[in-house]
Amino acid sequence: MKITHASALSNDQLAAELSRLARGEREATVALIVHLAEFDARRLYRGAGFRCLFDYCMGVLRLSEDAVFNRIETARAARRYPVIVDMLEQGSLSLTTARMLARKLTPENHEELLAAAAGKSKQDVEKLLARLFPEAEVPPSIRKLPTAEAARIDFATAGARPLPVPISPAAAGEPRPPDLPPPPTPRPLVRPLAKDRYAVRFTASEETRGKLQLAQEMLSHVIPSGDLAQVFDRALRLLVEDLARKKFSATRRPANDRGQADVSRNVPADVKRKVWVRDRGCCAFVSSDGHRCAARRFVEFHHVVPYGAGGRPTVDNIALRCRAHNGYEAELFYGPVREYGGRGVPLETAPAHARTANAESFRNGPPYGFATT
Repeated sequence: MKITHASALSNDQLAAELSRLARGEREATVALIVHLAEFDARRLYRGAGFRCLFDYCMGVLRLSEDAVFNRIETARAARRYPVIVDMLEQGSLSLTTARMLARKLTPENHEELLAAAAGKSKQDVEKLLARLFPEAEVPPSIRKLPTAEAARIDFATAGARPLPVPISPAAAGEPRPPDLPPPPTPRPLVRPLAKDRYAVRFTASEETRGKLQLAQEMLSHVIPSGDLAQVFDRALRLLVEDLARKKFSATRRPANDRGQADVSRNVPADVKRKVWVRDRGCCAFVSSDGHRCAARRFVEFHHVVPYGAGGRPTVDNIALRCRAHNGYEAELFYGPVREYGGRGVPLETAPAHARTANAESFRNGPPYGFATT
């Protein structure tokens, strides 16, 4: 099938075709899981010259390592508990969530655990497992990551000796091979351990490490142990309060609104606070089928009736939108930006008061309805 086939479809046809293809992919994946489970049970990979199913899937089926791992774990769990097959076909379990549950399932708990995980995301299943199977606390630790020079040493086996250090170019009479790149930085991790407890890991700079030590010393009379969790909790509490004050004018004693000009596009602090509470701090865009966007990052204050069309910054006319839906609604109202040469709304389309007060903004600014902060 040529990829240009999709470009000929209408929006509704494209959405319907995408749903059909996703359903077909899910059915094909479930069929693969069922056959993989039987293939594994018969150990047919041995006769094919492979020591394990993992190697067979990599060498013969040409699956990626992640795909193999998920499918094998799920296939073995599905052989023990066939209800997993039905849930995969319905879409109430994904390969990832099925793999996460696989090692926790028993004949006694599988029905209850699978039912509790049905329809949940990976993060929700992580929280479910942490609540039902709590792990021990992770001890606080700070360690220095290995440098590029340390990466030259191979500790793969016990008692391994350091790899030979390259001879200098002058001694060898040939160019020295390039230095090894530094080891990859560990990805940030927030993983639930039990109900209301998380393991947090990230990589910090030397400067951040110094600030942390200073904070531990200055808080020694309050937190004698220097517990990292308590130090970070105090720091984050102050940071959140500061950000709320700057972004949403949040304060314990808000001042009275002094008013502003009718043509101003500025969103008053009182309006920001009320809109933030009303929309629960997340994007309030609702699709035609009733789905509400749940994005909380890059949230902006959006004019429901655009400012360029006379919309005022009132509680009823301001709503929270993520950056994507703020731009989407602007395009719905004004049309795609590319139709205007990427320079925003034509000046002649603006109402009179906006043309007078904001002529320069209309010539050079983005389409109205974008971020107002």
